[in-house]
Formats: sequence, C-alpha cells, structure tokens
Amino acid sequence: MSASWTPEKMAERLVRYNDLRPCLNAFVDTYTPGSDKKENFTIIGPGVAENPDQHVHISEAHGFNIGGARQPPACLNSQHSHETEEVFIVHAGRWAFRWGEKGEQGEAVLGPGDCISIPVNVFRGFENVGDDVGYLFAVLGQDDAGHVTWAPDVFDKAEDYGLVLLENGQLIDTTKGDSVPEGVNPMTPTTVEQVAAHRSMSVDEMLDCVFPEAAQRANTGSKLGDGSHGVIESPIIGGANSVEAIGAGKMAWTHGFNLRRFDFATDSELPSHARSEQEVVYVYRGSITFEWEGGELTLSEGDVLTVPINLIHSYRNGSDNTAIVYVVRGGDVPAAATLKPTVSVA
Repeated sequence: MSASWTPEKMAERLVRYNDLRPCLNAFVDTYTPGSDKKENFTIIGPGVAENPDQHVHISEAHGFNIGGARQPPACLNSQHSHETEEVFIVHAGRWAFRWGEKGEQGEAVLGPGDCISIPVNVFRGFENVGDDVGYLFAVLGQDDAGHVTWAPDVFDKAEDYGLVLLENGQLIDTTKGDSVPEGVNPMTPTTVEQVAAHRSMSVDEMLDCVFPEAAQRANTGSKLGDGSHGVIESPIIGGANSVEAIGAGKMAWTHGFNLRRFDFATDSELPSHARSEQEVVYVYRGSITFEWEGGELTLSEGDVLTVPINLIHSYRNGSDNTAIVYVVRGGDVPAAATLKPTVSVA
C-alpha cells in the first residue's frame, strides 16, 4: 500500500548530493600522487571499492550498482578494467576517458550531460581535465560487479605508498599500521598474458559508446513521456521496447539495466503510475517533486532516489526552470508503466 510509505521511510531511499559520504582511499591507487585527491561514493549496492570502510548509503540489491566519483582538476583514476558494464554521466567538469593498458589506444573528452558506457574487459582510466571540481554519476552492472583488474604499473606505484591489495580483493593500508592477515596473500600483479586478453578498441568503436548531451533528444517519446504533459522521455541505454512505445538508445546492447532521460518543461507533470522493476532517479539539472499517497519529496541537482516497486507515484516540475532527470531501470526490457486509474464523476 502506498500509505505504508511514510515520509520518514521514503527519506531513507533518498541520497542527497550534499549528504554523500566519500571514501578517500577506496582503491589501491589512491595514495599515488596524481590520484590521491579523488573521492569515491557508493550510493546503492556494494560497488567495487576495495576498502572495507567504504560507506554504502543504500545496501538493497537492485540488479545494478549506483555510485559516484568526485575529483579536483588534474586528478587521475588509474587504468583498470571491470567485469560488468560501467556507465558514467558527467554531472560537472570536463573528463578525459582513456583506454588501453597505458591509455594509449585513444581518448574521449566528455562534458556535462555526456554519457559513456565502457564495455567489459577494456582497460580504462579517467582524469578531470577541467578547471573546477568534477563529479561523475556512475552505474555498474549486476548486484555483484566483481573485482577491479588494474594495469600492472598500478601495483608498483601502490607499494611505494603503503597500499597492498590482497587476493581476496581487500585493501590493506600499511600507513595506518595495518598488516597483511595470516594466510592471505597479496594479489599477484596483472600479467602480460592477462593484459593481452583484454579487448582493444579503436577511437571509432569507443565513440560508439559515447552519447553527447546535445544529441540525446534525437530519438524521443514513449507511452508515458510523450510530451503531452510537458515531459519527454528519451532512450540512452537499452533496446527498443514496444510495450513502452520507445525506441532504442544509442547504446542498445545488453547491460542488464536501461538508462532513460526525462526532460521536464516548466509547470509539467508525469502522470501517476507504478513500475514493476527497480527504478532509480538522478536529478541532473533543476529540481522535481516526487509525489506519492504518503507525501512528497523535492529532489535537487545530484540527488538520487530509489522508488519502491509497484508504488503509485508521480513527478512534477512546478518551478520556472526546466529540469533534466536520468532514470535507471532494472532489466533489459522493462514492463510498461501501470497508470493510476482515473475516476470520472457523473
């Protein structure tokens, strides 16, 4: 029942940008000069942080993980690969994404609103090349996103600054007096053979994985967000879906989740509806009001809300400014939204 979701309970499903709790040594490279100022956030799900002290805001399994990264100018995230898809939306700053063991295979520079989906088994790293602090909203596939595979030189640099990655994926910080537990070995650095088994990508191939913000409304409209109420839904990640009457996103291959963009005109509202899969809302620009039978919450830029399955709810932009919201939905083929029945008065 919608009424069981009190404002207090719903607030537990909302992570405000200003309340994000960072980890400053989440990974084995975070003491290496040039990488030592980055902040890692685990918003929904365990993520892939190697430090057991990483704070998880919402632990409920969703079938995907939500996280974030914040870095000052010239701060670098070292070359690594993932076992599941990794998707970023640039919230703030300019970011250079480089791929290959040493970042030698190419570079794509993204700005606010741009989206990139980096395939599995590809070495990648990213640097804030802008003039201000930058922030990335991130999605990782599956409940268990596995472990990070680091480029070989990352291990050498980490050892020089007191961090040891164990074979079980846990990080040991010897600068704080920690020691390697008995019976657990340090992780063997990535071998030449493991590097060679990684995928190489051309610049054109990687650019197929980038969806610039300026082009994201080229294929718009859905059964729910068709513009009739001032709200337009656009596909970003995921295939065409006839039950939702929406086309394919640019990154249409299987991710295990979909990513959609919603543009809210001033004084607009998405009709009351419910969904049968996990739905996570991230506000990129402006603000919206989330409404349900038990109350309402106003979401501002950078805020993240996870909506209970089968809860009747709506979104409203009552401000004088437009709003842009990105939504992550579980599964490759989400079901159609269930609209709240309307009651006619005779």
